[in-house]
Amino acid sequence: MEEEYKSQSKLLLDFFKICSIDKAWIFRPEDGESSKMMFLVSQPNLIANEMRRSVVFAHISKGRNKAREFHWSPFPIDMTSASAIVPSPSGMKLLVVKNPERDLPSRFEIWTVSKLEREFCIPQTVHGSLYVDKWFEGISWDPEERFIAYVAEEPASSKPRFDSNGYKTGKGCRIEETFGEWNGQGDFEEDWGETYAEKRRPALFVIDVDSGEVRAVKGIESSISVGQVVWAPSSSGQSRHLVFVGWSHDKRKLGMKYCVNRSCALYAVRTPFHSKVDPRDDGQESLAYKLTHGISSAFFPRFSLDGKYLAFLSAKSAVDSGAHWATNSLHKLEWSTSETLGLPRTIIDVVPVIRCSKQGHFPGIYCLKVLDNPWLSDGETMIIVSSWGSREVMLAVDISSGTVSQISPADANDSWDVLAVDGNNIIAVSSSPTQIPELKWGSLAKEASETNCWSWLGIPSPIFRCSEKVEKSLSCLHYSIIQIPVKSVADCTTNGAKRDYESIFVCSKSQKGKYDPLIVILHGGPHSVSSSTFSRASAFLSALGFSLLIVNYRGSLGFGEEALQSLPGKVGSQDVGDVLAAIDHTIESGLAEPSKIAVVGLSHGGFLTTHLIGQAPERFAAAAARNPVCSFALMVGTTDIPDWCYYEALGNEGKKVFTEAPAAEHLAIFHCKSPISHASKVKTPTLFLLGAQDLRVPISTGLQYARALKEKGVEVKVMVFPDDVHEINWPRSDFESFLNIGVWFSKHCK
Repeated sequence: MEEEYKSQSKLLLDFFKICSIDKAWIFRPEDGESSKMMFLVSQPNLIANEMRRSVVFAHISKGRNKAREFHWSPFPIDMTSASAIVPSPSGMKLLVVKNPERDLPSRFEIWTVSKLEREFCIPQTVHGSLYVDKWFEGISWDPEERFIAYVAEEPASSKPRFDSNGYKTGKGCRIEETFGEWNGQGDFEEDWGETYAEKRRPALFVIDVDSGEVRAVKGIESSISVGQVVWAPSSSGQSRHLVFVGWSHDKRKLGMKYCVNRSCALYAVRTPFHSKVDPRDDGQESLAYKLTHGISSAFFPRFSLDGKYLAFLSAKSAVDSGAHWATNSLHKLEWSTSETLGLPRTIIDVVPVIRCSKQGHFPGIYCLKVLDNPWLSDGETMIIVSSWGSREVMLAVDISSGTVSQISPADANDSWDVLAVDGNNIIAVSSSPTQIPELKWGSLAKEASETNCWSWLGIPSPIFRCSEKVEKSLSCLHYSIIQIPVKSVADCTTNGAKRDYESIFVCSKSQKGKYDPLIVILHGGPHSVSSSTFSRASAFLSALGFSLLIVNYRGSLGFGEEALQSLPGKVGSQDVGDVLAAIDHTIESGLAEPSKIAVVGLSHGGFLTTHLIGQAPERFAAAAARNPVCSFALMVGTTDIPDWCYYEALGNEGKKVFTEAPAAEHLAIFHCKSPISHASKVKTPTLFLLGAQDLRVPISTGLQYARALKEKGVEVKVMVFPDDVHEINWPRSDFESFLNIGVWFSKHCK
C-alpha cells in the first residue's frame, strides 16, 4: 500500500500543477488597433494549503494579413494575498482588495500604471470582510471611476462586557480582552449556512477612491441581505443610483450556497454620496425601491450598453417549486435614466422556462454566472454560458426578440466557457475529459450574409501547460456522450421524463476486448450536472487505468424542466434506477464488464453511492462516498437546508408541509427514502471522506452510516478532514481525497 501511495501521489501531483483561469478582462486602447488581456489564474498550493493566484498579461495585435498575434508577459504577478481584483471600466485603474484576518481592517489598494496610487484601511467598526464568494459578491466601479460600491459584512452588534464585579454597564466593546475583563457572547444570530459561517448580514457600502471616505448605503430594510451591486446609468452622466439583489430573511436564514430557490428581488437606491433629494418629494427617494414586483426571483442584473434596459436572470421555477436549482428564465425591464426611482416598470419576458424541448433543441437556460459586461457591440446581444445536456455551451441571446443561438461549435462534445467579451470578439476556453483547457479567440463575421457566424482561433498560451506524463496519459484516452433510454416510461407523467438522459464515457483508445475496471461517477445536487469539461481528479483516475461512466440521471440540469422535476419525491428509486440502467447499457454495449465496477459520489452523489451498494450489493467491487446524504431523518434536524430534505423526499407536497418539527409520518418516509434503510444488505468495501465543518450534510450522517456498516462486518475506511466543508476542496484535502480514492479502487477493482 505504501508503494501504491507513493507512485500514485507522484502522478496526482502532476495533475495538480495544471492551472485554471478564474476571470479575464480585455482592455482596448483608444487607437483600437490592439488590445491587452489580463487573466486571473489559480493553481493549488499544497505546501501552503491554499490556492496560489496570479495575474498573467497578454498583448493582442494584428500581424501580417491581419492575423491575430498574441504576446505573453514573461512572468506572472503573484496575487495570492488579494481577496479580489477589479479593474476600472477604462482599465486604467485596478482595485486590489485584501480581506482582514480576525479583527484587522480591510485594505483597499488603488493601482494605476506602474504605481500604487491610493491605499485605505477600513476598520471593523465600519464593516467586516468584503463578500468575494461569486454569489453575494458585488464590487462595482462607477463610470467616472471616482466611487466603488461593494458588499461587505455589516459590523457585528456589540457584546455584553463582564469583569470581576459582573456585568459592566455602558456600551459593549470589541477590543482585545484585558485582565479581569471579557466580552460575552450575546444573542445568537443566524448565518447563511454552508461556506457562510459567521456571515450574517451582507450590507452595501460606497468608497470615494480619492479621499478613502466610506459610507454605508441607507434606506435598505434590516431584513434584507444585499448582493450583486451595479451602478445604474444616468442621463446626467453621473451615476446616482445603485441596483442590487436583495434576499429577505424575516425568519430563519436557510443555506444559500448552491441554492437559488431563495426568494430575491432587484432594488434601486440612491448612493450615500448623492443623497440630496428634491424638497418637493416625500422622502421616498432615499429608500430602496423594489424594481421587480410580481416575480419571485431576480438576480445577475446587467444594464444594456445604451442604458435603456436592465436585463436579469430569474430562478422563479426553483423558488416556486422548491427545487434548490431549476431552469432559469431571462427578463428585462425598461430603465429610465431620470432621477426618479418610483416610476412603474413592466417586466418583459425574454427567454421563458423551457418545459420540454424537441430532441437536440435548446433545453433552457442553466446559468451559474454572467459576465460584468456580457454585451456584443450591437448592445442587444448577450453572451452567456449554459448547460445543454452534458455540455457547457456559449449562447447568444437577443434581448429584443428573445432569439437564442449557440455560438460555440455544435459539432463537438467539448464544453466551452466565456471569459470576456470585447465588442464582437470573445475570449473563451474549451476543454474535455481528455483534453486540458485551451484558450480560444472568437470573432463575429462582419458580412451581413454571415450574421451570427463565429470563427474560433486557438490561442497558444503558457497558462495551461502540463507535464509530458499528463500529456501522454490524456493522449491515450477517448470519450463520448452516450444517450441512455428510459426503461419504464409507463411510470412517467410528463414527456420530458420519458426523454433519454446521458452519460459521459471515458476509456482507453486501445480498449479492445479487454476492459479496464469501470468507475461510475455521480454528481451531487441532485439538480446539478456533470459536464464534459476537464477535471484534474477524473483525469487522474483515468490515468490509473480506469474507464469512467459519468451519469447525468434524470433530475440533472440541462435537459428541460419536466425532466428535472420528475425526480423530487422519487429519490432513492428513480435516480438509482437511472444509474443502474446506465451501467447495464454500458455493459450491453461492450464497453465494460460487470465484475470490476466501482462507484463514487459527493453529497447527493454520495446518497446514490450508498443507495446503490445497498440496493444492488452484488454489483460493486468498491465504493467511495464524499460527504454522503445517508439519512434524511438525521440530516433534517442538523442541516442548513432542512427544506431540501422535505422537497426531495416528498416532492411538491414537501414544500407545503415543511416544518422545523418533523411529524412522525414524515420521519418514517425520510427513513424509507434513505440509504441507511438498506445498510444491512451492504457488502461493498467503502471509503468515506467527510468534512468536519460541513454545514450542508453534517458529518454525523456519514459517520452513522459508516458505523452501521462496520457493525455488519463490511470493510470500511473513514477519513475526516477537520477544517474542510461540504465540497472538501482545500488543496490538501482535495489531493488526499482522490489519492485515497485511487488507491482504494486499485486495491479492490484490479
